Amino acid sequence: MSKKKICLVGDSLSVGGAERVMADLSNYFFSKGIEIHVVIVQDKITYSYSGELLNLGLYKKRGVINKIDRLLRLKNYLAKHDFDYVIDFRFKNHYLQELITNELIYDNKKIIFTVHSSILKYYIPENNIFAKLLFRKAYGIVTVSDKIKQKVAGLGLSDNLECIYNPVIIDRIRLKMDDDSAPEYKYVLAAGGMINPTKQFDKLINTYALSDLPAKGIKLVILGEGKLKSSYVEQVNEMKLDDMIIFPGFKSNPFVFMKHALFFILSSRNEGLPMVLIESLACGTPVISFDCVTGPSEIIQHRVNGLLIKNQDFDELRKGMNTMVEDEELYISCRKNALASIYKFSIESIGHNWLEFLKIEEK
Repeated sequence: MSKKKICLVGDSLSVGGAERVMADLSNYFFSKGIEIHVVIVQDKITYSYSGELLNLGLYKKRGVINKIDRLLRLKNYLAKHDFDYVIDFRFKNHYLQELITNELIYDNKKIIFTVHSSILKYYIPENNIFAKLLFRKAYGIVTVSDKIKQKVAGLGLSDNLECIYNPVIIDRIRLKMDDDSAPEYKYVLAAGGMINPTKQFDKLINTYALSDLPAKGIKLVILGEGKLKSSYVEQVNEMKLDDMIIFPGFKSNPFVFMKHALFFILSSRNEGLPMVLIESLACGTPVISFDCVTGPSEIIQHRVNGLLIKNQDFDELRKGMNTMVEDEELYISCRKNALASIYKFSIESIGHNWLEFLKIEEK
């Protein structure tokens, strides 16, 4: 049997969740004897990956001519290697450009598109006629949560639609969580980008302030960077809580903070499959999260490994934070169950799911 060849296409190999998934899957597929090629459109590489790399970001300049040049480089690369599958992890909100890519670059290839967010417009046009045109040649569509799959299924874009969760490498997390020192004070943790208001850290700060945690000497640590950070810091200063709410910035190794936190809090407006919840549980730390439209309900077992809060009910979130601190029996039980609850997200399990979807026999 000839060796299978897979090309993974992504925005970069740095920072994002989809980019991390692509890097981890490249390593997994490579370990299974599959020939792997990775294509990125931005020259950003911090994640470890396997296979041959085509870094289109190295050729990026301004102008339409340059964009055409990079598309032709991709077309020639795909034609040269004749891949069995091409898996695309990119955002796709420039629909006309994507249609050109699909028709001229991906033509006659087994293309699999991935959807990593409940906000479908990041990947799929709201105009259903255009969406069907864009996805008409897709071999299949993979979503990162079952609820996203249900939303996509209603659009009728593909008969080959599957939910495959994002993987975590549990051993890597467990190793890194002991690498560094953590704060010595008691704290709860939140984390995420501060570029847009989706994470709702401003509302989380208010909710924390109204909870019993400050009076009990339990601090709130928020990891992350972005243009909104200064407004959050100003908000905390005005509330005179700068000694209780800490902003350590972005951490390349957040697992140390996750391990030593009392629990992790997710206060987002929406999510796809929030990896921070899975990673916190991998560190043995319980979680509290809104029951967003997609994601958290497929990770959290209510009162087993954490608390699932009525979506966008910040008063219930406050009560949940108090409960996790005050109900010692519940807390101990959730902490004990944390790690075992996320084995279904392990790279071994998720990698096997991918091989089944691709109809590749595992070696």
